[in-house]
Amino acid sequence: MSSLIHDPQWYPHSHRFMHHISLQMQDWLFDEGSLTARIVAACDGPFRVEIVSQGWQCPFANEAKRLGIKQHHRAWIRQVRLCCGDTPWIFARTVIPLKTLTGPQRHLLRLGNKSLGTVLFAAPGMARDGIEVARLHAPHYFYLNATHGLATLPEFIWGRRSVFYLNRKPLLVNEIFLPGMKCCNV
Repeated sequence: MSSLIHDPQWYPHSHRFMHHISLQMQDWLFDEGSLTARIVAACDGPFRVEIVSQGWQCPFANEAKRLGIKQHHRAWIRQVRLCCGDTPWIFARTVIPLKTLTGPQRHLLRLGNKSLGTVLFAAPGMARDGIEVARLHAPHYFYLNATHGLATLPEFIWGRRSVFYLNRKPLLVNEIFLPGMKCCNV
């Protein structure tokens, strides 16, 4: 795994390379509403969450920095695919620090096939910081894991991330847009 790039370069909306992203894709990347709700609305089949992996791990350096935690501190890391029918549209990686999983937030350990977005956007007082985007390609970890199992590999894919706060406790959500999405030019 040492040849993989774990920490792609993430950029804010104001960055100069935004003109390389189609307006339709920018609309999806910078939408501050629930991505789950938007996918459900755009999907012409059943929506489902497919768990790829979940458990205690150390976050990548860039993730730890964004969360304000030490990289060697373990966090609950959940990776899923958000699917429209049998087609994966989004690969998501959520990093939840141990300190966030206290009190009422303990239920985040038991989401199962429930969408995290459904929980976050229903939570009273939920807050979110700015969205950052990245252009991902091999050998980025996110690219390789998101595209695993696809018949045709795209040259690159777009990802976004932001920190959500539940009762002022942070969790980082990375969302990687896959070429199977009919809604936009991924």
